[in-house]
Amino acid sequence: MDGDLGPYDVLGVRLQAADTVILLDFSFWRCAWRAIRRSRERADFWLWVWAYRRRSRPLLLTAIATHAGDAELRVIRNPRALRRFVGQVTTGQTPGRP
Repeated sequence: MDGDLGPYDVLGVRLQAADTVILLDFSFWRCAWRAIRRSRERADFWLWVWAYRRRSRPLLLTAIATHAGDAELRVIRNPRALRRFVGQVTTGQTPGRP
């Protein structure tokens, strides 16, 4: 599962079923650059992106702790770490463990 369905999201239910949570926590600048390359966005999108780390991210981390406390949380901060993680998963290695 991925994404944010806004007011229609049932994040708690989805997190309770998770054994692993992968959070892509890329920088504002990387997200902004990719959004610019992807398409034109409305002003409310840019306000959300700008405030994400201060507003949405703490709420998301609280929801993860509340509803998926036993799940493994993997925070991936850049594309290189993401490529490394996906490579480990596809080769059957346990990411983050020797």
